Amino acid sequence: MLNFQPDQPTAPAYDDDFVLWLDAQVAFLRSGRYELLDKDHLLDELNAMTRHERRSLRSRLEKIVMHMLKIDFQPARRTRSWSRTIREQRRKIAYILDDSPSLRRELQSDLDRAYRAAVHEAQQQTGLPTAAFPADCPYSLDQILHGEAWA
Repeated sequence: MLNFQPDQPTAPAYDDDFVLWLDAQVAFLRSGRYELLDKDHLLDELNAMTRHERRSLRSRLEKIVMHMLKIDFQPARRTRSWSRTIREQRRKIAYILDDSPSLRRELQSDLDRAYRAAVHEAQQQTGLPTAAFPADCPYSLDQILHGEAWA
């Protein structure tokens, strides 16, 4: 494995070799050579990381709610894979919240957006009209994250 050495006079360009660029930024931070940091790209990458975590959380909420809707509105077609998906997504949300507890306060506002997407996907997968589903999410966060009936 090639690592960037902090005593090198210049850092690799961000666009030329991303991993080597990251190695250089880490080396500069560790050695206290802050003046050599590529601050603009570092800020962009840090912002992208927070957006990724938020999108991941919202996507997992959407998957859980979509499967809950399918279970509730097509119970005769319920499969074990739907419940398995709910359990898996709950576990992954728990991991995200363990790593980033501050995201817990965003769950309720994320739920509204995730619900709209979940209804659309449930409608596509079930063939039921969108009007068959409640306009507002019928599930509490506690039901989504821990509800026994859907696991």
